[in-house]
Amino acid sequence: MAVYRGTIELQSRDHMPFFHNVTDEVKKIVEESGIKNGICVVYSHHTTCSVMTQECSHDFNFFGREYMQVDLIEVMEKLIPTCRTEGQYHHPGPKHIEFALSWPGEEPKGSLNTDAHLRSCFFGRSETIVLHEGELSLGDFGFIYFIDWDQVRERKRVCEVQIIGE
Repeated sequence: MAVYRGTIELQSRDHMPFFHNVTDEVKKIVEESGIKNGICVVYSHHTTCSVMTQECSHDFNFFGREYMQVDLIEVMEKLIPTCRTEGQYHHPGPKHIEFALSWPGEEPKGSLNTDAHLRSCFFGRSETIVLHEGELSLGDFGFIYFIDWDQVRERKRVCEVQIIGE
């Protein structure tokens, strides 16, 4: 059995939840691996991000979001409203803010992303996709999205891809 690891560097933007279509990059990593049959895990170690497989909507709003993404954002806004002020959620508490501020360059508002943490819990931080004869089993309309739910600041993210098989 072989194991192969690749990464995809991403940049969030617009201070809105951002959906990165990473399908082509994941397919490239699968091809580089030489593994034909097994599983491909697409993962985020960021606790405010998710990975999901979903249909591409092909229609976009003025912000460049696919309609399916807009629908998901609107549903999540109803379930887990965007954190707009301190005290809106229990987290972060004073000890967490003190800890966060011990990191170089961190600002107090950077901890006001509880909504992103909660949304990540709903969608999960990884997808496992079957790899058969060198092809990802995504179905006819499946795409892989890395979602950055954190609206507090724009920043670099890393999508990890691990392929296991033969």
